[in-house]
Amino acid sequence: MAQSPVTNAPSQGAALLKTDLMGVFAHPDDETGAAGTLATYALGRGAVIANVYCTRGEGGGNMVGTQAGPALGILREAELRQCLEKLGVRFCYFLDQADFAYTESLAITLEKWGHEELLRRLVRHVRALRPEIILTMNPAPSPGQHGNHQAAGLLAIEAFSAAADPTRFSEQLKDEGLTVWQVRKLYYGGPAGTGATIDVNQPLPEGRSAGQVAGAALSHHRSQGFGGFMNSPWLRRPQNWTLVQSVVPFAADETDLFRGLPVAGETIVRQFAAGDRPEKEAFQARFVPRPAVEFYEKWIKAQQIGHVAQAFAADLPVVAGEANPVLLELANTATRAEELRIELSAPDGWLLESTLLIPAIPPGQSRRVPVPIQPPAGQRADVEVTARVIQSGQPITAVARLHPVPRLSIPRLASLLPVNVDGAEVHWATLPRQGIPPSNTWEGSVTNAADSSGEFRLAHDGVTLFIEVRVRDNAVVSNIEPNDIKGHWRSDSIELCFDPTPGSSHTLGCFKLGIFPFDTTGRVRAGRDADARPGLVEETAPGTRLVSWRTPDGYAIRAGIPLVEIGGVGAVSGRRLGFNVLIYDGDKTDAAPGENINRSRLAWAPRSGVQGRPEDWGRADLE
Repeated sequence: MAQSPVTNAPSQGAALLKTDLMGVFAHPDDETGAAGTLATYALGRGAVIANVYCTRGEGGGNMVGTQAGPALGILREAELRQCLEKLGVRFCYFLDQADFAYTESLAITLEKWGHEELLRRLVRHVRALRPEIILTMNPAPSPGQHGNHQAAGLLAIEAFSAAADPTRFSEQLKDEGLTVWQVRKLYYGGPAGTGATIDVNQPLPEGRSAGQVAGAALSHHRSQGFGGFMNSPWLRRPQNWTLVQSVVPFAADETDLFRGLPVAGETIVRQFAAGDRPEKEAFQARFVPRPAVEFYEKWIKAQQIGHVAQAFAADLPVVAGEANPVLLELANTATRAEELRIELSAPDGWLLESTLLIPAIPPGQSRRVPVPIQPPAGQRADVEVTARVIQSGQPITAVARLHPVPRLSIPRLASLLPVNVDGAEVHWATLPRQGIPPSNTWEGSVTNAADSSGEFRLAHDGVTLFIEVRVRDNAVVSNIEPNDIKGHWRSDSIELCFDPTPGSSHTLGCFKLGIFPFDTTGRVRAGRDADARPGLVEETAPGTRLVSWRTPDGYAIRAGIPLVEIGGVGAVSGRRLGFNVLIYDGDKTDAAPGENINRSRLAWAPRSGVQGRPEDWGRADLE
């Protein structure tokens, strides 16, 4: 760790800023997984630590007040600074990006933030603070991984090289008095290949362990529900770090992030883990993964960090009951072209051509072949489909995991269907029902159908889409105040999800409506969330009409939503929407106003993180 010279004079200028360890995160509270490590080095070893955050978290929820948007960012920054003071983190900086919505999409995050400009800002902090080590977040597009988190990790990894390159952002060197700086080591959270394990249970000079200090510090993030972290056993587990980039040789089973440091001499050479340098690849066959995974695979090759890359099988949504063109990519790295035979296999009931003949692919080229695959109608379980490529050498096998999503038709009504409780039952009774059983859980746990389950029915008249959702819930909770209509996931609620361009990789072109069946005064209330226009429904979708009522076993809502508000969808029959219904349940009947009591989440088309991933929503066709 850097040591200040023994002198009575205070540090100043570059010496004041010299940092041992920098954390790069997306939002306040993202330091949670690093808190024990930060306390270990800051309080136990006197390390100078600086944390850099992309946003102030203004897009999150608030469990202790009514602040939202920029006002919530002010609150979360105050909570963060209290937390970091307890951890011993000396500096805290922000890159001033908007926490615009929950999304799993790295692509839309970088588009909204501006990839190059944000990297420029981060490189400026790296050059000014000159950290020996950077800790950051894993940029892999794992299910449930926030796109903002992926972006923080990606930018930190790119800054490792860019900050040391005099050709990158050279105006900082010319106009701002900075110099290039090569960070010595970069880690992100989680074990993979080589890395370090930090024991956070050793006592610090103050007497408590780093894990105990972390719990006390993180409890300051009260707006995010961290008030109970004080004695969390999870924070006392060893913290694992993956060594991603380094200027010292890689080693396994480190117990000290600073192993091998400081580096002697002025010449610093970047090190590579064994097997990391690109090698000539053999003839390849693979099913093309989701766009997010394909970008990640190309990016890790460009960054030369294949030794820590997370492997992703092709895990693709397919619509049940219809043919889906799944892409198979064939790459020829041989010296001659040859015709290929593809033998396809899938479980019984799945329709596909058993054999495909592929014309010769020239050497050094690749081809993407659409393979029509049709799951059975009503199929819900994931399956594996195998393609066996027969060529002059050994056969090559490619495997894809296919995730069927449901589909339905939305009947067209001959006359307007009123959206009210009385006088419309004859219309609703003629509509087909779709069930959401307890087995459709995508987060939390459900005891049985009486605890949480539901059904819905849909119709349209060419102008308005009508939906009724009935929820079975043996403990209906209404703890949301009339001035706190946001964050529907905190309490009993329903979320309606529509994607005008089915299969989108993010929700910013979608219509997502979170509906509280009752606020504390008994009124139905709603707000759009994490889509193109979030906010109170009366302001963001003023044509939408809502009613709700209690039922003997739970509650029900009806909504009439103008098709134009969903996204310009007109009266054309045959138009397809991405569609989902999500049910949020919390059974804490003595919940405080605004308290997050969410216990379980169900969906018509369930999958982990599905609220932010329209690719995995079902499909709905307007008749």
